[in-house]
Amino acid sequence: MEISQILQESPVACIIFAVTLITSFIAFSNDWVYENFILQPYYVYQGKRLHTLITSGFIHLDLMHLFFNMFTFYYFAFPIEKIIGHWQFGLLYGLSLILSDLPSVVKHKDNFNYRSLGASGAISAVIFSFILFFPLAGMGLIFLPGVDIPAAVFGILYLFYCSYASKRQWGNINHDAHLYGALAGLTITAILVPHSLGDFVSIVSEKLRLIGH
Repeated sequence: MEISQILQESPVACIIFAVTLITSFIAFSNDWVYENFILQPYYVYQGKRLHTLITSGFIHLDLMHLFFNMFTFYYFAFPIEKIIGHWQFGLLYGLSLILSDLPSVVKHKDNFNYRSLGASGAISAVIFSFILFFPLAGMGLIFLPGVDIPAAVFGILYLFYCSYASKRQWGNINHDAHLYGALAGLTITAILVPHSLGDFVSIVSEKLRLIGH
């Protein structure tokens, strides 16, 4: 697909992709950008540095973090914008970026040292928007390379994993952002495209009917 076609079909995704790359690379070597973009729930809960609910989604910890998120974004975001529309995609991404972080703000409001960054919450929203439209599409698991499972099943496993990992605070990862970003993506997509939820149920029900026979 030509670049001009991609720009025409998914201009908002292109802008988000480019801005995220640029700001992330700048933040890698610019402490001022890093410190002023990163999310600190301690301040946000007090009504300060509210902009970081958004800016924290445009910087990343390192190149691997950035690559993984942008690879996932490219795979899912561009087709979703073509389906739901330009301003709708912008709204989906922006709102999910904020909503995915709010539970972390409340949870860590008294922890001055807690920080969070990265686009994972909003990207989870995009993934689950994709799942709503393509519940039977094959999706892989990192720990099982080469094995694809239906997107709807992947979504269920993803939600259970994020919930479980969040309760046990596994690793230096904001599992809450992943979980609530996914739920935000489902909710916002269902509101923006009302028939998407009904179509999802119909597709999955028909597949289960065929399996049953």
